Amino acid sequence: MKNKFGFILVAFLVLFSVNAHSKNGVEKNSKQTVLFSVPMHCVSCKNKIEKNIAFEKGVTDLKADLSSQTVSVTFKPDKNTIEGLIAAFKKIGYDAVVITDTDTKNIESHQGRQH
Repeated sequence: MKNKFGFILVAFLVLFSVNAHSKNGVEKNSKQTVLFSVPMHCVSCKNKIEKNIAFEKGVTDLKADLSSQTVSVTFKPDKNTIEGLIAAFKKIGYDAVVITDTDTKNIESHQGRQH
């Protein structure tokens, strides 16, 4: 009898643990921030991006910077993906590329320098 109770308890805990995470293994309330390089030529481009990407599923924050041509997007990974965001940029006519930490360091080290 104790073995059956223990088994049921373990099964319950496993099921509860699985349900605490979304189907793709991401915690429900977690957020991820990604920096994209997006060619923007004017304030209208920046405004178009802000007005459209901000309303994509799962997006909680967005900062577009025209001077550096970057867009920082904070989103819920259980609601959207980086690929989904790239597709959203594409849908409104922009090619977005993820900037890695290495890319960011290279951009910072080259600011203000001419080659």
